[in-house]
Amino acid sequence: MKIVTVVGARPQFIKAAMVSRAFNKYDSVTEYVIHTGQHYDDNLSDVFFRELELPLPNINLGVGSGNHGNQTGNMLIKIEEVLLEQKPDWVLVYGDTNSTLAGALAAVKLHIPVAHVEAGLRSYNRRMPEETNRVLTDHSSDLLFAPTDTACNNLLREGISKDHIKVIGDVMYDAALFYARKAENFSQIMGNLGLSEKNYILATLHRAENTDDKKRLETIIDGFNAVADDMMVVFPIHPRTKDKLRQYNLLGMISPDIMVIEPVGYLDMIILEKNAILIATDSGGVQKEAYFYKVPSVTLRNETEWTELIEMRWNRLCPPVNGQQIRDCIFEAIGSEGNDIDMYGSGNAADRIASDIIFKD
Repeated sequence: MKIVTVVGARPQFIKAAMVSRAFNKYDSVTEYVIHTGQHYDDNLSDVFFRELELPLPNINLGVGSGNHGNQTGNMLIKIEEVLLEQKPDWVLVYGDTNSTLAGALAAVKLHIPVAHVEAGLRSYNRRMPEETNRVLTDHSSDLLFAPTDTACNNLLREGISKDHIKVIGDVMYDAALFYARKAENFSQIMGNLGLSEKNYILATLHRAENTDDKKRLETIIDGFNAVADDMMVVFPIHPRTKDKLRQYNLLGMISPDIMVIEPVGYLDMIILEKNAILIATDSGGVQKEAYFYKVPSVTLRNETEWTELIEMRWNRLCPPVNGQQIRDCIFEAIGSEGNDIDMYGSGNAADRIASDIIFKD
């Protein structure tokens, strides 16, 4: 059996590392990895292949950044060419990026079955490009791997047959368990940055709804500045966010009390997350990683697709209305603990994905 895996962004590299390991247990399986080039900065791409011991992609399409239509269209054209050459039995896609949608559409047009990992997530905000990507991918897929019962119920409400849905847990949880010890042994980031445990807030920011809106971006930076008046803020700055801050002439407004650093690899990020007193983020993956390490989080958005984290009180929403409100929300969340409930499986999601694809009737 030949499986073509399509990846393009940081969270997808992490998930694919776990599932590729599971595929490697089967001599009958050949995996061909397409990297779309959606994330091309070394700190967001190459470092993950090195650290996670993920086989280098068979091909890097080098699509790079661009407007959504342009980027997705270029991916679609190039992925189709690879699929016509490789003739796989399945195409495997992850998450909700433009790479996800392009991979699914290219496969569907060629009548190749699609498996979607992290199916069924919904924010119900169609202004988010990620929401459109995940909905269209789900409705194009033949196997939908839902991480939670909530995700499964979302799919059922949209009329997707239960026969196509598998609730298998979260591959990111597999990765958190697998790489945590390696991170402890490998990472030197706490010493390199002069940080001590539970003495800083980790902040990440990258979503278009926050970065592409000047007022919203300015408000969030204002909030980080207000937090930094009283506590260290460590801010690994995403290239997209840095570009937008430069475009809006806002780079200079970042307080010197904020520790702005370049994006870090997965192992360093694990250590920064585990040792933070709180994580403020707009990332879906980072919300979950905070929960895995039992660190409270604040999501700088109007909604989240990981609703169970809100319900279990490990995460709270903080729409960016003004800087003081962001500061207050962050400090109110410090020290809070949610319910200790197993929400994301038992750490064997990757093995279940591999076996379900290989032995699909």
